[in-house]
Amino acid sequence: MIDSQFTPDAAGALPGPDWLARRRMAAAEQVAAAPMPSVEEELWRYTPIGQLDLGRYRMASDAGARSPTSAPGHCAIVDTSNGRLCGVELASEAADQGVEVRPLGDGDAELAASVDVDLFALMNAAFSVEPLLVRVPPGANVEGPIVVRHWVDADGGAVFPRLIVDAGADSSVEVLELYGSADVAAFVSPVVEIRVASAARVGYLTLQELGPKVWHIGSQVSHIGSQAHLRASSAALGGEYARMRLDTHLSGRGATGDLISLYFGDGDQTLDFRTFQDHAAPDTTSSLLFKGAVDDASRSVYTGLIRVRPNARGTNAYQTNRNIKLSEDAWAESVPNLEIENNEVHCSHASAVGPIDGEQLFYLESRGVPTEAAERLIVTGFFDEVLDQFPVLEAVPAVRDRLQSKIEGFSHHHAIERGGSGA
Repeated sequence: MIDSQFTPDAAGALPGPDWLARRRMAAAEQVAAAPMPSVEEELWRYTPIGQLDLGRYRMASDAGARSPTSAPGHCAIVDTSNGRLCGVELASEAADQGVEVRPLGDGDAELAASVDVDLFALMNAAFSVEPLLVRVPPGANVEGPIVVRHWVDADGGAVFPRLIVDAGADSSVEVLELYGSADVAAFVSPVVEIRVASAARVGYLTLQELGPKVWHIGSQVSHIGSQAHLRASSAALGGEYARMRLDTHLSGRGATGDLISLYFGDGDQTLDFRTFQDHAAPDTTSSLLFKGAVDDASRSVYTGLIRVRPNARGTNAYQTNRNIKLSEDAWAESVPNLEIENNEVHCSHASAVGPIDGEQLFYLESRGVPTEAAERLIVTGFFDEVLDQFPVLEAVPAVRDRLQSKIEGFSHHHAIERGGSGA
């Protein structure tokens, strides 16, 4: 059981409509009775979950500063600080189409589904202060991304952001979520729900740049309707331990879900991904491409499952995870899995963990490229395949810049180890 101040009383003290208060209380009671996860459980293998002491954290009570990050060309921008809403700006063109970007209100009970995939999703249900809704009505075509910026500067704070994206039939929208923090020790546990109705198209990108003392344990749950398309992507660069669980349900005939991610660990970071591609309808397609690099003593974990249910004939599902180890002390675990209950399908998975390709390095060095520059080129090129598939094109240059900073840090460090200048 959790021995901390995350109690039903704490959940009951949060603001919001009556239906949300009841849901919080029910979730908080489950949290109070639940055990902490253990590495003995398959879903938590390879993780430092035993080091998490929730008693170190308290509910962040005040909004701090807003995020210092800039937002690309957008149709809406939302700022939260320490889990509390600071402001919403919505372009008139989007508002005229009926787009809504706001906290959940009295009439939204049916939009906030139960997402109890683990203890931390339950904690989010109990302690999220102001769950946010992005609602796109049927037929609306939203120009420019909706940007949600989360900032955390509460030292010792626990923050539970929640975002619901509800895309109506035959609509289209792109959503960009940004996570950043000051140099604080904090616990951040977000939940993202993405609902893609029939023939809708949603692009989603999250950039996670939390500080090196932040624990981040989140969930993304998606439901994709018939002939709908979700492209969900992420760049995970920050955090002490940063974990995302992605449950992608292809529930309508002809649904498509693309999952794309890059991650780069250094220092003693652990970056952890658990993915579930759940094919529950005929003629559905999912593809997953996750690429990561680990340097210094950092670690990465990827475990993924493609599940094809008995009625999901005609499924096409693919899963690829590739990792580069940039130091001897770095470590990467990659465990793809298939669970297939229908014979009329095409499914495959692939994974790889290894150092920088020696032949590529020799090729560049033999043509006069210095070793450190050659390594930078190889690692940069390794990630281009992922960046080229990201939605929210306005944000890709910023993601590339953040990633390049990590790559430059690796190159400089290893040049010094070789006795060079790092130039």
